[in-house]
Amino acid sequence: MDKNQVTGLILISLLMLGYFYFNQDLAPEQPEPQEQISPVQPQPQVTDQIEVQKQTATVEPAKDSTYYAQQQARYGDLAAALEGQEQESVLENELVKITFSSKGGSIKQVWLKEYTTFDDRPLILLDENSSDMSLLVNLAGKEVSLADLYFKAMGVTQEGDSSQLQFQVSLPDGSSINQYYTLGKSYELRHRIATPGLENSDPTALARFSWNNRLKKVERGIEESRRQAAVNYYLGDGSFEDVGDGSNDLEEAVVNQPIRWVAMKQKFFTAGIIADHPFQGGAVSTQVRSEEDTTVIKELQAVLNISQSNLQSSGFTYYFGPNDYQITKKVTEGFSKNVYLGWLVFAWINKLLIIPVFSFLQDFISSYGLIIIILAFFIKIILSPISYKSYLSMAKMKVLKPQLDEIKERHGDDMQKAQAEQMKLYGKVGVNPLSGCIPMLLQMPILLAMFNFFPNSIELRQAGFLWATDLSSYDSVLSLPFSIPFYGSHVSLFTLLMAASTLLYTWSNQQMNASMQGPMKSMQYLMPVMMIFFFNNFSSGLTFYYFVLNILNFGQQAIIKKFFIDEKKILRIMEENKARNKNKKKSKFQQRLEDAMKAAEDSKKAKK
Repeated sequence: MDKNQVTGLILISLLMLGYFYFNQDLAPEQPEPQEQISPVQPQPQVTDQIEVQKQTATVEPAKDSTYYAQQQARYGDLAAALEGQEQESVLENELVKITFSSKGGSIKQVWLKEYTTFDDRPLILLDENSSDMSLLVNLAGKEVSLADLYFKAMGVTQEGDSSQLQFQVSLPDGSSINQYYTLGKSYELRHRIATPGLENSDPTALARFSWNNRLKKVERGIEESRRQAAVNYYLGDGSFEDVGDGSNDLEEAVVNQPIRWVAMKQKFFTAGIIADHPFQGGAVSTQVRSEEDTTVIKELQAVLNISQSNLQSSGFTYYFGPNDYQITKKVTEGFSKNVYLGWLVFAWINKLLIIPVFSFLQDFISSYGLIIIILAFFIKIILSPISYKSYLSMAKMKVLKPQLDEIKERHGDDMQKAQAEQMKLYGKVGVNPLSGCIPMLLQMPILLAMFNFFPNSIELRQAGFLWATDLSSYDSVLSLPFSIPFYGSHVSLFTLLMAASTLLYTWSNQQMNASMQGPMKSMQYLMPVMMIFFFNNFSSGLTFYYFVLNILNFGQQAIIKKFFIDEKKILRIMEENKARNKNKKKSKFQQRLEDAMKAAEDSKKAKK
C-alpha cells in the first residue's frame, strides 16, 4: 500500500468519523435510574371490536346563576350540553385499543397491544394525563370547543372489517352534532364530524384543531428519547419538515402554507393526524420544560387551521403506531419519512436493498442475531467483485514494490523526480495507484446506510441475542463505578469484538501488501482504537453486524489470496505491459499530475 492509498484511507476514515460525530444522536446513552411508577394493569386482549361503557364520578365545584348566564351567552343552545356524566367507549382490534370519553367525544387513551415499555409494562402511547385534543368550530357566530360538550355514545356498529363508534349532542331544534370514529384492522383511526350549518358556512371561516402531547417515557434512555422526539409535518408542495429534533430548548415554527399531515414522533412510535383536505397552515412547537422530570420526554404542540366548509365533506385519519417503514409507507404520501433512514443515497440503499432483504429474512427466521449474520453474508456477496478489485490492486502494488524502492534509492531526497518516475512506471505497467481506494469508497454508502438502519429498526427493539438484551440499544457486560469521558460507564462487548476484528483485518491487509512502512503503517491501527469510544453507546445490532462483516472480510481476503491471486502471473503481465508501453506518451492526466507535483516542489524550495 503506497502513500496515495494511505492518503485515501485517511480521508475515508475522516469521512466516517465526521459522519459518526454528526449522527451521534443516534447513539443511546447510559440508562437513567428507574423512577417508581405505579403499575399499569394489562387490559384483556380481544380480537373483536367491542364497546365498553362506564360512568366516571366527577366532583365539580358549585355553580351559581352568574356561571350559567355566562355559559348561556357563550354557547347559546349548546349550554345544556356543558353538563353531564362522563362515559368511556372502546374500539379495539388485534393491534391497538383506543378508549374514548363522552366528554368532548374525544380520544382518552391509546394502547399499542403488541409492544411493551422498557420495563415490560403495557405501552400506553397517550392517555388523558399526557394528551389533550380539542376542535374549535364557529356555530351561529360563536366559537365552540367540542371538548367542553358532553356527547352521548350511540354505540358501535360493524361495517365489514371495521367498527364505527358514534357520539352525538342533540340540539333544541331537533338537529344534532355527530362525531364518527372508524377503526379497521390497522393502526389508523378515521374521524369524521357532522355538524349542522357547517356546509353553508363562510368558505373563509376556519376551525382550529389543537393538540398538546406530553410524550410518555417508553424507552430506557431519557436523553436519547428526548433527542429523537420531534414534531414532523408534510407540506402541500411535498416537502418534509421537522421541529425539535435533537433539541431540548423551545423550538417553534409558524406555517403559512397547506399542511397535509402532522406527526408527533418518538424514537420508535408516532402519533399523527392526516387531513383529507390539507390544513390551512398552523403552528407547532416542542420543548423540555423540566429536564429533572424523567416521566415526560418532551412536550409537543400543534395548532392547525381547518376550513370549516371541509369538515362536513371530509375528516381526519389518526395514526397511532410504530415507526416501521413497511407500515408507515402505506399510511399516506411522505409519512414513511418519520422513520429516519439517513441522508439521500443512504436512505435509498436502506429502502431498496437493506429493508426488503431484512423483511424477507424475518418472515422465515425468528432470531434477529441470525438474520444479521445472513444479511452480512448477503452484503459481502454483493460487494465481492469490488473487494476482489481492491485485493488485486494491493497485490499489484506488492509486486511492484521492489521497483518503487529502487526509484526512491536512486533519487534520494529528490521527491519530485522520484514521484514523477513512479507515475511513469505506473503508466507503463498499467497500474492505477488509486484503484485500491476506489473500491473501498464504493462500499462506504452501504456501511453508512447500516449505521442509520440498525439504531432505528423497530424490529430490533427489545430483541435479544447472546448477552445483548436489546439489539436496538447498546449491550453491556460490565458496569463501571465511574464514567469515562467520550466512553461512558459501561463496557460493550460487541464494540470490543468489532474493534479487535478491525485490527485483525488491518494486520491481514498489511501482510498482503508489505509496501506500508514507517509512521503510515502505525496510523492504520488508530481507527480501530477510536471505534471503541465512538461505538460503545451505539446499537449492539450495528456493532455486531460490523464485527461479522470484519470476520467475513478476513475470510474472503484469505480465500482470494490463496485461490485467485497469482503474484507471478501478475508480475509477468506487468512486465509485458512495461515492454509494450516503453515508448508510450504520457497521458494528459499524468502530465497534469506531474506538473502539479513539480509546482508544489518548486513552491516548497522557494519558501526555503
